[in-house]
Amino acid sequence: MSANSEPGQPAPQNMGQVRFLTVAEVAKLMRVSKMTVYRLVHAGELPAARVGRSFRVAEKDVHNYLQHAYHDAG
Repeated sequence: MSANSEPGQPAPQNMGQVRFLTVAEVAKLMRVSKMTVYRLVHAGELPAARVGRSFRVAEKDVHNYLQHAYHDAG
């Protein structure tokens, strides 16, 4: 299952090339708090994969989010 697909859906073929980040790494990259990252994940604004009790976010999804947020703020 990919970070942004529903259960039962096939994962992208290039899944081995995806770099996943922890919530702390995403927060540092975005320069926000970990709580802000959790809010984005729970609101569905930032796709994430659940690994046990933790979340992992694809690095490309962080960059996509920031790019779209930048354009929306314009």
